[in-house]
Amino acid sequence: MAFGLSWPYLIVGCIFASLARASNISDVYPPLWKESPGQFSDYKMENGKYIINFWHYPERLGTYKILLNKTAKYFAKFSPENEQNILWGLPVHHGWQYQTGRLADPTESTDCGRKSGAHLCISVDSWWADLNYYLSAMPFLAAVDSGIMGIPSDKVTFLPPPKDQMNFCYNVSSCHSSFPEAMKKWNEFYQHVKSHSSTFDDLLEYLWAAHVSSLEIARKNFHNRLKYYSKQEADFERSWALFVDYLAPPLFPTTLIRTYEFQKELPKRMLMNEDRAPFIRDFSGFQNTVLFALSVLHKVHKYTGKRHRDLFICKFYPLC
Repeated sequence: MAFGLSWPYLIVGCIFASLARASNISDVYPPLWKESPGQFSDYKMENGKYIINFWHYPERLGTYKILLNKTAKYFAKFSPENEQNILWGLPVHHGWQYQTGRLADPTESTDCGRKSGAHLCISVDSWWADLNYYLSAMPFLAAVDSGIMGIPSDKVTFLPPPKDQMNFCYNVSSCHSSFPEAMKKWNEFYQHVKSHSSTFDDLLEYLWAAHVSSLEIARKNFHNRLKYYSKQEADFERSWALFVDYLAPPLFPTTLIRTYEFQKELPKRMLMNEDRAPFIRDFSGFQNTVLFALSVLHKVHKYTGKRHRDLFICKFYPLC
């Protein structure tokens, strides 16, 4: 068990080692950040409602941009220029998904997301895109519902994907009815964002609670997407989703530069069947180490299950 518990510490240690090298970097924003919508009026309006195509990368990215703009004043007490806004982790990670081709159609039956085709398209068959939907639609609509966005809760709606429409929600009311617990946690986060007494760690705790709640639902709903990927990529997806359970207790600070620095250590492309960490030649030593540690963590968890994860969590929360 001690051997098993060492792997989460190794990965977390790698993460915080990467943060020690963080500096002021000008080009830390997600791809097409400047070109994406930055206000509601940048979206199409029909029948008095803003219509957002969540299956188009700039339009989904734009919802993050609006969210960051609208919450900036609440994080000004932590740092200037909104850099310490802990919502940065969501669009920065989404940008990595886009940049590494993980939003493209994994079945290769369409050119959705392909560089040579509809490169701005987000495929509903993408495991990464579907999990991100729950980590973009819910945070955005909960912010609308909380009053932070400055518009009535019934004034925005999302376009559905071409299939599997029942797996998603498209406005505040449908998200509340379909995913009440996750929406409740996002609303709780925003209530604390608006509170003057909330500390930085307080906000991180509520953010991670909401994040894990959304991701838990998404993992169950889109497990069937893993069959579209190479074994190595599918294993990485399972390992990454599991690792979030370990990343939440130490309250990883999902600020702009820190998230950017950490994501440089993630795979820079889709994994192929012949890839074997820690011996992937076009990956850095650090990328190989993180990928290998994630793989071992998943294997250990497979045999030790929830008890192993809970022991790790209790290292950070002794009263658990």
